[in-house]
Amino acid sequence: MIATAAQRAGRSVDRFPGGKPVRVFGGVFRAPLGYLIAGTGAALFLLFGLLDLWWHSLYGFDAVLDSPPHIGLFLSISFTMVGSVIVFAAARDTRWGRAGVILSIPVLITFSPITTKAFDALPLPVEPDLVGNILFSTLLLIMGTLTIGRWSTALTTAATLGALQILLWWFSPWAAHVYADASGLPLRDNLGHNPPELPSEIPVFMLLAAAAITALLRLSRKRGWSGRIAPQIMGAGGGAVIGLSLPVQSALFGETGPTAAELLTMTAVGLVTGAIAGYLAARLAVLLREHSTAPATKGR
Repeated sequence: MIATAAQRAGRSVDRFPGGKPVRVFGGVFRAPLGYLIAGTGAALFLLFGLLDLWWHSLYGFDAVLDSPPHIGLFLSISFTMVGSVIVFAAARDTRWGRAGVILSIPVLITFSPITTKAFDALPLPVEPDLVGNILFSTLLLIMGTLTIGRWSTALTTAATLGALQILLWWFSPWAAHVYADASGLPLRDNLGHNPPELPSEIPVFMLLAAAAITALLRLSRKRGWSGRIAPQIMGAGGGAVIGLSLPVQSALFGETGPTAAELLTMTAVGLVTGAIAGYLAARLAVLLREHSTAPATKGR
């Protein structure tokens, strides 16, 4: 869907494995961008792990996801997965490259919105993590679709996210019991009656959002919509579905049912946030495609 000038001219294009090499520390060494970002994220994860260990020695077992060390750990995971997406996008012409993009994006959708919990203390009209869920989910679905260039990408990515959610729904309670037993700590009150926090915050109706994005993508191709506006329309449609579904999802998981005003507000937030996400997704997709290719030379 998005092609380089060399591709449009019919010339061959070289691919850099892992993305174009960049100079580091003033040229001391060069590293492919994807590997550099993923490695930096892994190193930060180790550092925040040490901080988390120190934090536990002071305050004991964390009962929340949004402690400062946890936010740092989730941010580190996001950095690592951003690097992974760059690496796999550079190999998008191969089956393993496309599969890697489709597997990496659901992990980003899972962990990236958690970092917005750091803004919970601000007096905002809508919870930051809800806006983060809409923004990251819509942005990453559209970005992956435009990067790979296949209309089915959003649906496949959403299905993969659903499988990951089911896995985490089983794994999280099991891990909590194993960790508590190993540490000699009691489980939190009512843990058995509450849904696991991490998987329950992943949008459940992502397949519907992906279907909306896919339908709008195919409509844009059929009607010949401008590439300047189509991603925003796709984002607005997908974001509205996610925004509307989040209060319904909360009600399904044991909270009070949403009011009509809440549904209307979240749909409006989804429309606006989704349009912004579509705008950003199109530009990030261009960067992913362009940064992984070398310019064509004369005579090729």
